[in-house]
Amino acid sequence: MKIVLSPNPYRDRGLRAAQFARRVLERSGVETVVCLPFELDEGSRLELPADLPLGKLPQELEGADVLVCFGGDGTILHSAREATARNIPVLGVNLGSVGFMAELEHNELSLLSRLAGGRFGTERRMMLDVTVRREGRPVFTELALNDAVITKGAVARVLDLEVTGDRVVISSFSGDGIVVATPTGSTAYSMAAGGPIVEPTAENIIIAPICAHSLHAKPFVLDSARTVGVRLAAGIKKTAYLSVDGGRAFRVQSGDWVECRRSRQTTRLVKLTGRSFYERINQKLGKA
Repeated sequence: MKIVLSPNPYRDRGLRAAQFARRVLERSGVETVVCLPFELDEGSRLELPADLPLGKLPQELEGADVLVCFGGDGTILHSAREATARNIPVLGVNLGSVGFMAELEHNELSLLSRLAGGRFGTERRMMLDVTVRREGRPVFTELALNDAVITKGAVARVLDLEVTGDRVVISSFSGDGIVVATPTGSTAYSMAAGGPIVEPTAENIIIAPICAHSLHAKPFVLDSARTVGVRLAAGIKKTAYLSVDGGRAFRVQSGDWVECRRSRQTTRLVKLTGRSFYERINQKLGKA
């Protein structure tokens, strides 16, 4: 069995958690390799262990059985794309502030030994294919596990948006933007924007307006078979920004269509503790 450990070095200082996990797994007879989820900035002052060999994530995922991510939800989202493309299940270890997607907390690393004996399950999470069409031609495509967010950026003005389901208008409003989320992403920006919390194994598309200047712009939960479209009002010279799973923003122009539809790809998350979604929500939101 081969397990790839992918620590965010800004969260896992000195890669201490990853090294502890490596010792736990290797004592159980598991082959491990440590790979950073991204390249460090030039001139970074982060101190990495000199005696710890680091592999390249895309190459080491070939032939791997599980990917373990150390950090917050952002780290899991970043690494999940590489793992999803290879149908490799992902286990998250929370080193951030909330970490809804993480299965383990920092003090539960000893439970990783269960991976060696195959004592774990997996849970499939729906994803979205996100496409920007300009004059009918695709100019941007990305895969989302959490959400696609369209915002006005830092400029102090509102956007005029039209939202459709299978090209039938659902809502038109002015506001700061909109979140199109999966059930997994319902506890992220969508929730902060007033959207509902949806069980992560459900198959729905959630639409949550951001700071809408309208009494009629409400969140919607749609069937996963719908194609959600978002368009900036045509003829108005305004620019919006699309970010998928918190990634680098893409500039959306007036008249562009942002289309979100259920992807054929799914992310597999490792289930190790038996904790329910409701237990996790209560713990993370401080209601327990």
